Amino acid sequence: MIRITLIGSGNVAQHLIKAFAKSEVVEIVQVFSRKKETLASLIDFDKIVNDYESLKEADLYIIAVSDKAISEVSKQLPFQNRVVVHTSGAASLDVLDPKNRKGVFYPLQTFSKNKEIDFSTIPMCLEAENTFDFRVLETVAKSISNAVFAINSDQRKALHVAAVFVNNFTNHLYQIGQEICDEHKVPFEVLKPLIQETAEKINTLTPIDAQTGPAKRHDSTTIDAHLEYLSNENQKNIYKILTQSIQNNGKKL
Repeated sequence: MIRITLIGSGNVAQHLIKAFAKSEVVEIVQVFSRKKETLASLIDFDKIVNDYESLKEADLYIIAVSDKAISEVSKQLPFQNRVVVHTSGAASLDVLDPKNRKGVFYPLQTFSKNKEIDFSTIPMCLEAENTFDFRVLETVAKSISNAVFAINSDQRKALHVAAVFVNNFTNHLYQIGQEICDEHKVPFEVLKPLIQETAEKINTLTPIDAQTGPAKRHDSTTIDAHLEYLSNENQKNIYKILTQSIQNNGKKL
């Protein structure tokens, strides 16, 4: 068994606790949380600590905190020459304190506390300073996921930026769509089959081949009518920017 200690109590940490609890390969030794009650429903209370000096020896320490806190947390660990990794998509390997062997254990997914998720489908992006430590991370990752990748810091940064476009920005567009529906007393539910079909298309088509709509067709009559209909300047500006971006692909129907 690979002995793991998790440091953090947020969304990523909580989902990792649930995933590791089902693994036959790893054992959670401890979880560090400043507020022990936050994790009381997920793991034995006596395994939760809020003092770095109480951390026991483990094979792997996973820091699952906000990006801005990673460096400070890694500095406070009261040991050296152990494997310490973070779960960030944007932070480099170098934010970790050099007194320990550094790595990255990045699950590329969006996490919400109240939304259950199948960890076996989540891509795990791994990085380590040496082959032995990478194999440890790989073994741990494969015990909870069927999609494990060796990804260096530069590649991971590219993935994280791309993820913001396909996840965070897309979700914001859903929000705008709902605002337009609510404003005109149309149920947002009507759009959900369209959202689902659009997402499923990328399983068989590239995004550029799946693109449809007035911008792709260069249908200026419809585009102008939409812009005239929109009264919210923010929505109008986003519509213009996305329309121009689609048209810059240079393909007309």
